[in-house]
Amino acid sequence: MLRKPPTLALLLAVCWGAAAQSPPAPLTLTLPEALERAKAVSQQLLSADISARLAHEDKVQAKAAMLPSVNWLNGYTFTQNNGSDTGVYVSNNGQHVYTNQANVHADVFAPAKRAEYQIAIAAEAAARAKVDIAARGLVATVIQNFYGTAIAQRHYRNAQRSLKESEDFVEITRKQEAGGEAAHSDVVKAQLTLDQRQRDVQEGQLAYDKARIGFAVFLFQDFRQDFTVTDDLDKLTPLPAFPEVARMATNSNPDLRAAQATITQQTYGVQSARADRLPTFSVDYFFGLNSNQYTWNTPTGQTNVGSSVVASLNVPVWNWGALNSKVKQAELRLQQARTDLTFTQRQLLSNLNSYYLEANVASSQMASLKHSLDLSDESLKLTLLRYEAGEVSVLEVVDAQSTLLGARNAYDDGLARYRLSLAALQTLTGAF
Repeated sequence: MLRKPPTLALLLAVCWGAAAQSPPAPLTLTLPEALERAKAVSQQLLSADISARLAHEDKVQAKAAMLPSVNWLNGYTFTQNNGSDTGVYVSNNGQHVYTNQANVHADVFAPAKRAEYQIAIAAEAAARAKVDIAARGLVATVIQNFYGTAIAQRHYRNAQRSLKESEDFVEITRKQEAGGEAAHSDVVKAQLTLDQRQRDVQEGQLAYDKARIGFAVFLFQDFRQDFTVTDDLDKLTPLPAFPEVARMATNSNPDLRAAQATITQQTYGVQSARADRLPTFSVDYFFGLNSNQYTWNTPTGQTNVGSSVVASLNVPVWNWGALNSKVKQAELRLQQARTDLTFTQRQLLSNLNSYYLEANVASSQMASLKHSLDLSDESLKLTLLRYEAGEVSVLEVVDAQSTLLGARNAYDDGLARYRLSLAALQTLTGAF
């Protein structure tokens, strides 16, 4: 009995099921994409951003404290009756007292509050600078891990290329031995080198997997590992001249901004502490009801609703030296902030020169490393030809292979070194 051929719908269903079961393709990340993902999940950056938002709310509250406020006062007081008009407590204005008033309060002269507002402004500026510090630090960390993964990937591929070259050389030695042109020891030496290259491939795979696993911590909340990075090591960014780099570092360095904002904050802190020695003058305006009857007019026709004004002058007289101590404390904080600023400036100059020298040396060595790589590649090709002609020993071929592997890795390491030195420099200057 002939079997009925499958229908088109059945074939499509089978193909769809196979496609649905196939694992998704690994994610390939560029450096900008990796930076965006890291910013979205970075605990340090998110914490710095929340701190800046909190500082902004402190500023809003400090500003509001200087402005007039309006409150609606509602209350009821009951006093035990003892036969008199006021009841048991003579301080109360009757057995029943109702309060329904609007109160407008304004601090006419309160220099401490004005200083607190300036402190809040400076604190927000410092918090914003710390967000920039966290962001630049995150960028440097992501770049380090990104190119660490890329360089591990290149080393793994270099090991695979060297493995293929060793396999080809083993075949050459065997052919030479079969033709009576080489001793069996050449085959043994080539096989030993092949075994080493196989171990190199395993180590390269391990290093690449570990680099990718370590990088995943900064990129994904679910810690996925099915991703690779785009290899753009050959796209080198030119290094600007040192005066330009120094200018950018001086103008945009967040550590300097944070230190300067801290000085401003502590300067107003001294003013706030000194302002506590001064009198404060405030005014309260009340409008509404404060009566024994909850009515607009009394039974005798008198008005229960009205207004009053209370002016207060608070003069500090004696506090056992607490205010003087507060002033000295604020002055010490200001002195510490100034010391921190000078150290930050010196540290910036030191790091700027050090990072720039590192980037400059790494950049200048690229041509030399590339030349060594080209020479090593040519040397291996020529040595193989001479070996097949019987002019050199197997040791020279193995040495040429090892030299080429080292040259490949050295060139890739040089590329990564330059990228990482640029990333370190950009933590001081911002992107360029």
